[in-house]
Amino acid sequence: MSTEAEPILERVADEQAAPREREPSIALSAAERRAATRRIALALIAGGLLALSFGSEYLSATQESVSQVLAGLASLIVAGPVFASAWISLQRPSLHGVTDRLIALAMLAAWATGDMRTAALLPIVMTFGHALEERSVLGSQEAIRALARLTSGKVRRVNAAGIVEEVPYESLCAGDLVEVVAGARIPADGVVRHGVSSVDNGPITGESVPLDASEGSAVFGGAMNVDGPLRIEVTHAGKQSTLGKIIELMQRAERAKPPITQVLERYMGGYLTLVLVIAAIVWFTSSNAIAMLAIIVAACPCALVLAAPATAIAGVAVGARHGILFRSAAFLDKLAEIDSLVIDKTGTLTYGELHVAELLLQPGVDLARVVELAARLGEGSAHPVSRALVRYASAVAPFSLDREPFEHTRELRGLGVLSDTPAGVAVLGRQALLEQHVEGLPPPPEHVDGPCVGLALNGKLLAWFAFSDALRAEARDALADLRTLGLARQALLTGDRAPVAKRRAAEVGIDTVVSQALPHDKLDFVTREMKAGHHPLVVGDGLNDLLAIKAGAISIAMGERGIDIAVASADVVLLSDDLRRIATSIRLGRRCRRTATVNAAIGLAWSVGVIALAAAGGLSAVWVAILHNVGTFVVIANAGRLLRIDERA
Repeated sequence: MSTEAEPILERVADEQAAPREREPSIALSAAERRAATRRIALALIAGGLLALSFGSEYLSATQESVSQVLAGLASLIVAGPVFASAWISLQRPSLHGVTDRLIALAMLAAWATGDMRTAALLPIVMTFGHALEERSVLGSQEAIRALARLTSGKVRRVNAAGIVEEVPYESLCAGDLVEVVAGARIPADGVVRHGVSSVDNGPITGESVPLDASEGSAVFGGAMNVDGPLRIEVTHAGKQSTLGKIIELMQRAERAKPPITQVLERYMGGYLTLVLVIAAIVWFTSSNAIAMLAIIVAACPCALVLAAPATAIAGVAVGARHGILFRSAAFLDKLAEIDSLVIDKTGTLTYGELHVAELLLQPGVDLARVVELAARLGEGSAHPVSRALVRYASAVAPFSLDREPFEHTRELRGLGVLSDTPAGVAVLGRQALLEQHVEGLPPPPEHVDGPCVGLALNGKLLAWFAFSDALRAEARDALADLRTLGLARQALLTGDRAPVAKRRAAEVGIDTVVSQALPHDKLDFVTREMKAGHHPLVVGDGLNDLLAIKAGAISIAMGERGIDIAVASADVVLLSDDLRRIATSIRLGRRCRRTATVNAAIGLAWSVGVIALAAAGGLSAVWVAILHNVGTFVVIANAGRLLRIDERA
């Protein structure tokens, strides 16, 4: 193994052993939501007092002192939350904290100049502006809670005596048998043990067409059972289920801060100082306290603060709707930089499931007899070849698979199966095993992509079964679509044989092929791509892809059949294993980056323009606060345009 691989191997081990650090939060905790509600309530009370202040002065010019007292009382009511937020921002600096400190300073200046109405109006207007900002965050949290509600409440569990009982969802665990009636949601991931129905996976994978489910079919928790009762054996429940992982990934993505936000926060200290210097210069040169107040309020970076987070939240929501989960908003942004593709074959370009591609019968051998014998030999084995034979037999041979497998069957790991049958000794396996039991064994066919096994009875070869792993139906179009996005540099990395790998690569238009690649070989290839200045997207689904997934500029795991460790290590997870979603995720990443850049430009230009008007004395502090909220609304509305993206196939 190369020395380049060693640091990444250590990093993989460390990250799997240690819990992830909590990302900086842009979401609102329950305590923060309660505090926001209190601020709005106080702002409404203060607004009522301020209305009385204006009304008393309007009704009687002699009531000016009463009017000032009411305005002062209104400002005191809203002062508490303002100064509390400013104090907290000193302890935990953030972009929102800059706004809190500037509003606190503006209130102090208004009090000092005796302008009680401005001192009250500023925090009232800004409170409702903050409510608008928080609404964008609360919307994503409500979406997460809506997902959680898909599997909440009571579950119909079948006990050991076969009696159906209703139990809380939280009590489900792997191995339980549950009954799901038509029209009900499936409570957890599992395998159908009895019944036939259609299942709508739309809330989980984004698929628009219900899929057939019968005995042996895997189903997702949260999916809708459309038209028939099912009994399902639970395989994963709670946080370990697919839906639980979706919720966890959405929460993690929501908590993350995009890179643009981190850059802005890095310079917020200097920004605050610059604002105060400009306000001081205007005051000393013009003695215009109103202009000074307006500048302080105008400098509140409300729209700028929301430029990236609002875009990130919208992008994460659109991705989830298409069955694309981003581990954090930073990975959504990184997708915009991708310029090459490194992709696995088995389970990624192909379905990862063997099927009988060709059956070569020996002369005079009956098809039904061969298929039944092979299926009964394979019935007791969990090997992919045996499973493929059983599926093949159920499709082509008129016999029941409910018959028991042969007794005295021995499985020779890596070679095949031996069994004493009523007709004699039967052998199903690779060429090496058959050579031990068949004299003058004819060679197996060499033109097939996958493994080839033979079936023999009493020392006589009956047939060769050639197996293949089918290319995904959308693979060719999906990779062509990626080339139109600028990912013309594409490489296929696989542990399979060179002829098979080259044949599959040619079918999808890939020129660079690395065959018989071990995990560290894949890692070395990706590392070289990175050192050459490329930003490769690594797509895989298995344990042998783990090192490459960790090394790539960004990685995507095929989540439907992918193993848990690969899914846990990837930056992006595709729930439906639809390769077309790779292009969707890249387009979404690029669109989000453009939107975030436009939002940042809007926020910056808006702030500069309002500051310039304030410095010229053209606006009061209250009008500046109103204009800032307009800028915030523009940024949120622009980010919301992302929600209209729909690329479901």
